[in-house]
Amino acid sequence: MLNNFEFVNPELFWLLLLLPVVGLWYFLKRNKQTPSLRISSIQGFKTSKNWLAKLRPLLFLLRLLALAAIIVAMARPRTVSQTTRTVSNKGIDIVMAIDVSASMLARDLKPNRLEALKNVASGFIKDRVTDRIGLVEYAGESYTKTPLTSDKSIVLTSLKSIEYNTIIEGGTAIGSGLATAVNRLKESRAKSKVIILLTDGVNNTGFIDPKIASELAKEFEIKVYTIGLGTNGMAQSPIGIRADGSFQYGMQQVEIDETLLKEIAKTTGGRYFRATSNTKLAEIYTEINALEKTDIEEFKYTNYTELYRPWALWALALFLFELFLRYTLFRSFI
Repeated sequence: MLNNFEFVNPELFWLLLLLPVVGLWYFLKRNKQTPSLRISSIQGFKTSKNWLAKLRPLLFLLRLLALAAIIVAMARPRTVSQTTRTVSNKGIDIVMAIDVSASMLARDLKPNRLEALKNVASGFIKDRVTDRIGLVEYAGESYTKTPLTSDKSIVLTSLKSIEYNTIIEGGTAIGSGLATAVNRLKESRAKSKVIILLTDGVNNTGFIDPKIASELAKEFEIKVYTIGLGTNGMAQSPIGIRADGSFQYGMQQVEIDETLLKEIAKTTGGRYFRATSNTKLAEIYTEINALEKTDIEEFKYTNYTELYRPWALWALALFLFELFLRYTLFRSFI
């Protein structure tokens, strides 16, 4: 409540310092406020204590309170409330192309590359409040997991369900994954179109050359950010499948075609990033989030509720009450 309360003219409160001065003056001069009569003796007069005489300073107190209320009213107390309306006038369409090959189960990132990606990407999606986002999965072939949508709950649910499976062909078809993402964006009317392509390997299968796919992205004015995922050197990766269907792990050399990923990013006006840890991956998505800003226009409406009227009415009431008492009960003392 106090955060929304203010005084337009708070400097007027300095006038309140005058009230104690006036009160002191009244106290010092109170005996001279009423006429006095000197007589040699009051023996012939019947004396009685009059309680009205003791209450006479109440008139002055009422007047001081009326003046204080007037000063508060002049300071113009009021409450302030703000309403905000945001309008996005430059939407961004983003497709995240995710490698789901078996190598994404490598444990150089915790708990593995795929789960680390899902954790970081979910935060990125939540931050893109006004944008449309779609998901593409690829390994030896590619398909659209989620078309472009502004419903973040759908995208997050789809992202959570992404996992390695043997339904799609094995391998890493970077060209196919990129081409599918381009296909989702080519008819987009958004002011900005972005693909975030992530892989942990080299292009070793598929019918579409990654360079051709990148040229298509350039033609449709689609910017591609590429991310090479995996530590430098050796990583604990799946090397076989046991009889019970679980993976057997062993140390393998990490192979990422960084030259290709850099070329794709350069061709389309994007950037290449290398994620060698969970922290680095999070930093990359944070940087991409900062690079691709949606223009949002914010309108703020301020409503003021003036509160000086009750104080002015209180001042008037106190003043009239003081006059009423002065010319009725206390009339004989004036």
